[in-house]
Amino acid sequence: MDIELARTFLAVAAAGNFVGAAQRLHVTQSTVSVRVQALESQLGSVLFRRGRGGAELTQAGRRFLRHAKTLVQTLEQARHDVGLPAGFRGSLALRGRIALWDGFLPQWVGRMRETHPDISLRLEVGFEEDIMQGLVQGTVDVGVMYTPESRPGLGVERLFEEVLVLVATEPSRPWPDPGYIHMDWGPEFHAQFTTSYPEMAPPAITANIGWLVMQQILHCGGSGYFPVRMTRDLIEQGQLWRVANSPSFSLPAYMVFPLDRQDDMLVSALNSLRVLASEERAASTENLRAAIPG
Repeated sequence: MDIELARTFLAVAAAGNFVGAAQRLHVTQSTVSVRVQALESQLGSVLFRRGRGGAELTQAGRRFLRHAKTLVQTLEQARHDVGLPAGFRGSLALRGRIALWDGFLPQWVGRMRETHPDISLRLEVGFEEDIMQGLVQGTVDVGVMYTPESRPGLGVERLFEEVLVLVATEPSRPWPDPGYIHMDWGPEFHAQFTTSYPEMAPPAITANIGWLVMQQILHCGGSGYFPVRMTRDLIEQGQLWRVANSPSFSLPAYMVFPLDRQDDMLVSALNSLRVLASEERAASTENLRAAIPG
C-alpha cells in the first residue's frame, strides 16, 4: 500500500473534511478524493461518510484508523531509528503551544533528560490544528494544547488550569486601553472576554502568539491578557502591573496522546507531565496572589 494513501486518510480523519486535508497536505481537494477512492478500492470498504458537515469515519474507517497510524508510525520510527544517535534506545516527539513552552514544558524536558537520558526528544511548537494532525498521523507522540479536538484513538487529559490576567506596562494606563493587544487564546477565552467586555471596540492589533504580544507591549507599551505564570517575574521586576478591577479568565491546558500505545517511553512521558501539572496546580493560587497588587 502506498504510504501516501494512509497519510491522506489520516489527514482527512484529523481535519474532518476533504478541504482541510488538502490544505494540510498542500495538494488539491481532487487529489485527496482520488487518493481516498483508491484506498477504499484497495480495501473494498467505504471509509468516510461524506456529507455537508464534512467527512465522518464509517465503522470500517474507524477500524482502519489504527492500521493507518501503525503504517505511518512504522515509517516514522524507522526514520528515527536510522538516525538515532548512539546511546539512545528510542525517541519521543512532543509538540505544544508556544505559551506552554514558557516555563512549563522546559521543566518537563529537564526532568525527562534527568530520569530517562537514553530517550531522544524531538521538541516542536504548533497550534491545535497541526498538533492534532501530527497525533492522528502518528508523527507526534504527545501534544500539549488548550483546545483539543476529539478524535478516535486519542486520549485527552486535562493537565492544569491557566489563569489569564490583564497586565499593562504602566500602572496609570487607562482602560479601555488604546494600546491593548488582543491575544487569541482560543474560543474559550474569546467567549469569556466578550462576556466581560461586551461593548469594547475591536482592538487595533490582534495576534495568535503570546510571546509576540508580550514583546510588543514591553517594547512599545500597552496591555494584554497573559497566563499568571508568564507575568509573575515581570510584575516583581516592575515591568508589568496588573490592571486594577479587571477580571481573570480560566484556560485549561490538556495533553493528548495515542490510546493504543503502552510502551514505557510514552508512559514515562505522560506520568512526568502529570506530576509537573500537579505541581503547577498547587502553585497557581500563590502565583495569582503575586499578580494581584496589594
